[in-house]
Amino acid sequence: MIILLMGVSGSGKTTIGKLLAESLDWKFSDADDFHSPENIEKMQHGIPLSDLDRVPWLQDLRTAIQQWLQQNQNMVLACSALKDSYRQFLVSDSDGLCPDGSDRIKLVYLKGSYELIQKRLQERHNHYMTEKLLDSQFNTLEEPLNTIYIDIAQTPEEILQNIRTALAI
Repeated sequence: MIILLMGVSGSGKTTIGKLLAESLDWKFSDADDFHSPENIEKMQHGIPLSDLDRVPWLQDLRTAIQQWLQQNQNMVLACSALKDSYRQFLVSDSDGLCPDGSDRIKLVYLKGSYELIQKRLQERHNHYMTEKLLDSQFNTLEEPLNTIYIDIAQTPEEILQNIRTALAI
């Protein structure tokens, strides 16, 4: 199974993803590690990525997801996946690897207020995604339907427990 933790930058995808993977004895991957140096440089300079900038990133992520599915590898993936089209591309079944996407890939949306996430980004250091890009993140965000919503105003332990309860794992 792959658990895809999605949300805007600063929603806790990496922190919660690592905790979740550790608690399940699964592997963890961060979609940030799939960005090209050019994309990272843009974001470091406060320049939002375009859909065109994201294409190679999404393709690399989709390839990784397909490999994990082929290998029956349990994985927690932290990935913004802000648009529905990105999520559909990542989990679509063009190769027959996931006959019922809901069985092998679970989407968990880490949802929080603009103010809370802005505060978190102001406190974060040594990350290319700064609060300068928060407006573009919220403007791009298309909240998912029919998924697990987790309120990030809770403690990491509560968030972790709520995810595990919602997924029955």
